[in-house]
Amino acid sequence: MSGVAVGIFVFLFLLVTVLGFAAARWRRAKDLESLDEWGLGGRGFGTFIAWFLIGGDIYTAYTFIAVPATLYAGSAVGFFAVPYTIVVYPLIFLFLPRLWSVSHRHGYVTPADFVEGRYDSRPLATAVALTGILATMPYIALQLVGMEVVLQVMGLQAGADQPWVVQHLPLFIAFGVLAAYTYSSGLRAPALIAFVKDTLIYLVIIVAVLYLPSQLGGWGHIFDTVTAGFTDFNTQNADAIAAGDAAPKAIMPPEPLHWAYASLALGSALALFMYPHSITGVLSTRSRSVIRRNASLLPAYSFLLGLLALLGFVAIAAGVKVANPQQAVPQLFENEFPPWFAGIAFAAIVIGALVPAAIMSIAAANLWTRNIYRAFINRDATHAQEAKQAKIVSLLVKFGALVFVLALSKDFAINLQLLGGVWILQTFPAIVAGLYTRWFHRWALFAGWAAGMAWGTWLAYGVASPVQAHFGGPLVNFPGTETKVYIAFLAFGLNLLVAIVGTVVLRAANVSAGIDHTRPDDYTADLGDTGVEAELSPEGAPR
Repeated sequence: MSGVAVGIFVFLFLLVTVLGFAAARWRRAKDLESLDEWGLGGRGFGTFIAWFLIGGDIYTAYTFIAVPATLYAGSAVGFFAVPYTIVVYPLIFLFLPRLWSVSHRHGYVTPADFVEGRYDSRPLATAVALTGILATMPYIALQLVGMEVVLQVMGLQAGADQPWVVQHLPLFIAFGVLAAYTYSSGLRAPALIAFVKDTLIYLVIIVAVLYLPSQLGGWGHIFDTVTAGFTDFNTQNADAIAAGDAAPKAIMPPEPLHWAYASLALGSALALFMYPHSITGVLSTRSRSVIRRNASLLPAYSFLLGLLALLGFVAIAAGVKVANPQQAVPQLFENEFPPWFAGIAFAAIVIGALVPAAIMSIAAANLWTRNIYRAFINRDATHAQEAKQAKIVSLLVKFGALVFVLALSKDFAINLQLLGGVWILQTFPAIVAGLYTRWFHRWALFAGWAAGMAWGTWLAYGVASPVQAHFGGPLVNFPGTETKVYIAFLAFGLNLLVAIVGTVVLRAANVSAGIDHTRPDDYTADLGDTGVEAELSPEGAPR
């Protein structure tokens, strides 16, 4: 344990803790006792704040820990995260402004609110809400894994010989602080902390990609070292690879994995803005133009992601040896940076996990409150009752994420995010198709969702890995072939097929499709149009 590194880490952690609690007074409304205020920050964030908030929402411990760890472990398809974040922004430029418009005109807080209004189907809305909550759990768990590996490398976590509670005590403390300021300040807390988080991350990564290669002989030497190391591994383990007991290591995916790479990239891109936390960040913005501008500006983070991913190769070239690949980047920083800068880097990663974890828990709480609590338990809930319910559930969701941390292997944490992708992608037809057409029948969409969820979960359950018997990876063979593809992509295909066939059958049978509570002009409404409330001022009155 380095006293200097720990001291700087603790200072920065306390700084964001203070900011988290102070956020309750930032852009202050009359009170936070409504989901519009607590869960969406007053729906008034402009381009600058939204860029940090949505970026902090998307670029998580998955980015800082899981992606470089995948490359460090030699995964041939590990770089898929870079093209998927490039593909996603044109997609959100097209459909998210429409979701913003209809949500602001009708007061929708969650995507499930929109689904119920569009299709007049509470069962379908409930399915979307429960899927969002379920898919968010492993994503929050990934943030906890990212925080924990940093604490391990810093020496702040007790050894395996200590009681379980003692081993994880520093994580529980960080977890408790996160829960406290999320409860107190709502979405304003991660929005304010995101400024610190992104500044630290950009500082650390720019220094890392300029400084580390200069100490290791340049990028050419780094790639030569990685290539030679992967070749030696494949040669020494040829028999195990042939028997399927080990995976070959490579920088570029070979031809048999091209579809695996492509389906991971496209499937993840389609899934990313189906996550409740991504939509929550978007619905908190002031106008449609804020979303479009951010879709144009956010690719700057994709450049950052590419640099982050390469740190997995830098760790190999630097001779970093860790049993858990997730520790590769933190260990690299500890080995190569002076203690004071290592402390900054450790804080950047932990804060980078706290921000999205806060947004995710808020988004899941919004879903529970609007689409479970108010829909089935207390239909006459006041705004204050909704806000209180959301605050409590935001705490429970974080503890639910611990189940995934304890139940699944943490050696390849990226599987946690990809498992969530299998589930959340099944809400795509109901949400995105619904923004453009009412052709799909509500019961056909429900049947498609059920089929996709069941098959996707079954396929994921059947994947084994060297460290766990089930949920061991995101890839399976395409039916009838040896071609590997992303499980979410297969489940999504079945979902669409069932929805299309079911719609044809149900419409032919004249089964009621329900009442559409939206109008065509709802999807293009902008700030200042009839029914779209003006941005709330810090005092809570319209500007």
